[in-house]
Amino acid sequence: MNADKQLADDHALLVVEVFRMLADATRVQLLWSLIDGELSVNDLAECVGKPPPSVSQHLAKLRMARLVRTRREGTQVFYRLENDHVRQLVADAVCNAEHAAGGTPAHHRGVRELPSRGTA
Repeated sequence: MNADKQLADDHALLVVEVFRMLADATRVQLLWSLIDGELSVNDLAECVGKPPPSVSQHLAKLRMARLVRTRREGTQVFYRLENDHVRQLVADAVCNAEHAAGGTPAHHRGVRELPSRGTA
């Protein structure tokens, strides 16, 4: 990339919003849970160990930031990552956190899991 290249102000604000959404452990856990495909709100609540109403509020914020999208099937709402760029962003953030934690990162051992909440 060109070091002289400047990001347009409106794009910079969108980037800030993405990082603001990633600045919450529950939202990161939700995005990580969706890395392999869509899940219902109840499935996501079980994945992150939070009540469905709380998960729904986090998902609404992620949806407004265009990080996730929805699909309705009857009374259930299913969520998935918005696109492959979001998937890569989440995967890269997790890999970077694993390197920062020291030792051999899980992704170098072929393990797909987030660092425990107590260490991240």
